[in-house]
Amino acid sequence: MKPGKQNHQNHFQGLSDQQAAERIRTEGYNEIPVRGMRTGLAITLEVVREPMFLLLVGSGLIYLLLGDPGEALMLLGFVVVIMATTIFQERKTERALEALRKMASPRALVIRGGKEKRIPGREVVRGDILLLAEGDRVPADGVLLSASELAIDESLLTGESVPVRKAAWDGKQNMQSPGGDDLPFVYSGTLVVQGQGVAEVRLVGSRTEMGKIGHSLQQLDSGKTLLQKQTKCLVRDLALLGISVCILVVIIFGLTRGGWLEGILAGLTLAMAILPEEIPVILTVFLALGAWRISKQRVLTRRVSAIESLGSATLLCVDKTGTLTQNLMRVKTLYADHEFYPVSFQEPRASLPEKFHSLIEYSVLASEINPFDPMEKALYHLRKHYLSGTEHIHPNWVLAHEYHLSSELLAMSHVWKSPDSSHYVIAAKGAVEAISSLCHLPPERNRKLAEQAECMANEGLRVMAVARALFDSSRMPESQHDFDFQFLGMIGLADPPRPAAAEAIRDCHEAGIRVVMITGDYPATARAIARQIGLTASDRYLTGPELSAMSEEELREEVGQVDIFARMVPEQKVNLVQAFKARGEIVAMTGDGVNDAPALKAADIGVAMGGRGTDVAREASSLVILDDDFSSIVQAVRLGRRILDNIKKAIAYTLAIHTPIIGLSLLPLFLRWPLIFSPIHIVFLELIIDPACSVAFEAEPEEDDVMRRPPRSPKEPLFGRRLMLLSICQGILVLVLLAAIYGRTIFLGQGAVRARTLTFTTLILANLTLILTNRSWCSTLVGSCRRKNGALWAILASAPLLLGLVLYLPWLRQLFQFSPLSPCDLLRCLGGGIASLILLEGLKLFFLPPKGSS
Repeated sequence: MKPGKQNHQNHFQGLSDQQAAERIRTEGYNEIPVRGMRTGLAITLEVVREPMFLLLVGSGLIYLLLGDPGEALMLLGFVVVIMATTIFQERKTERALEALRKMASPRALVIRGGKEKRIPGREVVRGDILLLAEGDRVPADGVLLSASELAIDESLLTGESVPVRKAAWDGKQNMQSPGGDDLPFVYSGTLVVQGQGVAEVRLVGSRTEMGKIGHSLQQLDSGKTLLQKQTKCLVRDLALLGISVCILVVIIFGLTRGGWLEGILAGLTLAMAILPEEIPVILTVFLALGAWRISKQRVLTRRVSAIESLGSATLLCVDKTGTLTQNLMRVKTLYADHEFYPVSFQEPRASLPEKFHSLIEYSVLASEINPFDPMEKALYHLRKHYLSGTEHIHPNWVLAHEYHLSSELLAMSHVWKSPDSSHYVIAAKGAVEAISSLCHLPPERNRKLAEQAECMANEGLRVMAVARALFDSSRMPESQHDFDFQFLGMIGLADPPRPAAAEAIRDCHEAGIRVVMITGDYPATARAIARQIGLTASDRYLTGPELSAMSEEELREEVGQVDIFARMVPEQKVNLVQAFKARGEIVAMTGDGVNDAPALKAADIGVAMGGRGTDVAREASSLVILDDDFSSIVQAVRLGRRILDNIKKAIAYTLAIHTPIIGLSLLPLFLRWPLIFSPIHIVFLELIIDPACSVAFEAEPEEDDVMRRPPRSPKEPLFGRRLMLLSICQGILVLVLLAAIYGRTIFLGQGAVRARTLTFTTLILANLTLILTNRSWCSTLVGSCRRKNGALWAILASAPLLLGLVLYLPWLRQLFQFSPLSPCDLLRCLGGGIASLILLEGLKLFFLPPKGSS
């Protein structure tokens, strides 16, 4: 048997799971330390350099200079609390990113305890037996125990663009640097582009060639997303405004009131009120935890920018087999010598007519010895049922040569050598038209076969044809066409749709997302599946040969009318992506093979299949569907829309609550009233605002209509004029209410302390109403309160508790310069909070977007 094609389980035992676990414990994981990974200390240092932290420390020092150590210590104590909260949230984000990095690492197929097992690449250990196949990324350095036509792209390490041949190890050579043909070594990070091999791992992690040059291939994309760029501009503009107003306040205060230190303190307070330091936190936390939440739906986010694109996707291009269908093939029908035979695995094996024996025999001989493809597994299952123990099983035949399937000829052939014969036996299988071409059948026979194949395809079956040939020469021809093939028959296989596919298709259509099917199968088969899942109301389709004959303009016009693309080869997916994008579509494209990588790169959202997909496809993609299920893609779109919704809500709330804080910091200066806020009040507010932004809104469930809106335009800014105006109007409404309370109390001569207490208490309650009203812009308060959000209710419960401590603990009340409030005062403040809630809900109704808009 040809090296590398034998049953690996019969020859290699591999390590046990216990041995592998011990080596991980003693030698570490097979990973290179990721540059830029933030430790707790690094996060702490980042927080210390934040403008808000520096402002707080500056305010504390001024209090010390003013001879008020109690307020300075309390302020610095709050600094510690805010730092701890920020560090906790940042660490939570890092853990989510680290979990995604681990999931994104290349996978490896190893033999453990005599059984094949697919594991994360980071869990490969020294001594593991690796099974390598085309499209795999090599996870560690090792020596080849066997190789079959193995070629590996080592350009990542050597710079050589041409793949190098590999040979089996002779048991003598020592590991050496990469470069050159016929070496028996494989290296971490390189790519298998042809053939198969079995390798024993010698070096892992930082000891590999990849580790020596310090590269890391397991990082999430760190480039700035469109959201991050937009919010960076918003934060920059507000920060510049804050600095300018802060300087102005210091000058006005110093000139009109004479106290320059107090003026600096007032300026710092205003700067803290204006500085939107929550917005970068919102983006970081929401996108990182959003990717983590999406991973819980069996969808791995390899590039964070994909989360933004998900909400804008207008078209999903999906494979049929394994994505819309279950990829659980079973042979249903055989066709040979003008006769159909329905397969039933309940019937006795002897019932199969003799004419079908060769059809099954040669279909298996044309398949891989260790099949991965479900169709080939189904053929093996068929042979086991009908031909076990017969002369049609050939354990002593040797595989001498292979002809691979290509875009030019949709057929593959295996050349076998029997020790009992001087002839080579060739088995071929593939598309009916390809096998017909190899057999050089007359036109009338071709037409008849096409009609029979169409009948099988109309029943939703995938159809393949089988042929055989004999060959005498030891020199293999270049092309399969050089053999004299004999047509044996056709096999029809059924692959039922996934149970959730029809509902997922309906969700997409309701969300304004068009779904198109791309398959290498027959048009009739594709149409049968499309009808079962409600993909399209039209039976129109476009085939690969028809696509090849079209101009770019013709294709661009045609793809707007067709939802089924059949007999497509992977290379044609790029043409489809470009045609769809030329029509203005935001395209999500699925793929699993090496040849799918260009299309995945070209699409706005490349979606690789994690179950059957190659590492090359995974690396070219933005998302990886771990269970290969189409409904998981739809769930990812749903979550992507939810994440963007919640980012908008959190930023809207942030701008809304900062508006009254800024106003109440400025009004007393211009009206010559006593100042309301000092830094300690701003810090107290941040204790509520920060968790609301980064925890409560992040955990907010999706809106009821999230999948009934049209896709979001990618040109639409994160925060449009309508939402900006809504946020500012919300803030102004609360500001007017609070200014009226403060002004009335001052006007009645009740003193600055009482006025501050009533105003601040009402502000805390109004802040809670802002949180509640911004939970949803599509439903009323009653409707949004039906949705569960434990983090929100924790904040709503803790805020009044903290306020009670400040109001009724004498030493805290003195630090905040508050007066005790009577029950009647508390009712007045509560009434102000309820009034703000009613006004905010009314304002929201006025600004509500039309039903179904984004």
